[in-house]
Amino acid sequence: MKLDEPSAPSRATSATPQKRLLLVDDHPVFRHGLRKLINEESDLEICSEAENAQEALDALRRYRPDGALLDVSLPGTNGIELIKLALSEQPKRAILVLSMHDESLYALRALRAGAKGYVMKREATSHVVEAVRTVMAGGIYVSPKLSERLVFKAIYSSESDLGSPIDRLSDRELEVLQLLGAGRSTRQIAETLYLSVKTIETHRAHIKKKLGFKDAGEMVKFAIEWASVGQN
Repeated sequence: MKLDEPSAPSRATSATPQKRLLLVDDHPVFRHGLRKLINEESDLEICSEAENAQEALDALRRYRPDGALLDVSLPGTNGIELIKLALSEQPKRAILVLSMHDESLYALRALRAGAKGYVMKREATSHVVEAVRTVMAGGIYVSPKLSERLVFKAIYSSESDLGSPIDRLSDRELEVLQLLGAGRSTRQIAETLYLSVKTIETHRAHIKKKLGFKDAGEMVKFAIEWASVGQN
């Protein structure tokens, strides 16, 4: 179903119980647009919003929504960690990730953390309603491209497969690497992630050690090249 079509035969009837959702994103304009889009559906409702992980956890406990839509990049605790925290309190909660990051960077990590779907923000207006309904019905929603990659990996990987070196990084370290690749300085990364400069320097040191770089210049060069191809 296309969202701009006037008729919506797949929309639920008034007898269908409405699914209540929490929306977690630190961009008010994006939240406003997505809330309007979701609330136009008779079977879906954004019951609460949050702009960081702590607000999200408080809202989950207070409103007990049926599911949550959240971004990966949040101030402080990131979206991947938020997924783990949310599911530790209610393991069956349906979570859909909406992110500006290419799915090749974070989708598999989000699914491993317990999310039921991943949609890139640039595709959200076209696919978000379908994705929400899929995860709320107990299914998993990813793009056809990612689905093919996951099947390929499942078929051809083995227990001895060490995967990409990037897989050695923690979720936060991956965020730092991605921002380094975008040309951000240590201080800019700290401001973006609402962390101290010292914490970012520690993450940089861990990245350098885990990926075996000789110096910071080699690491930054790799980050820029890696970000340009958009894959881990």
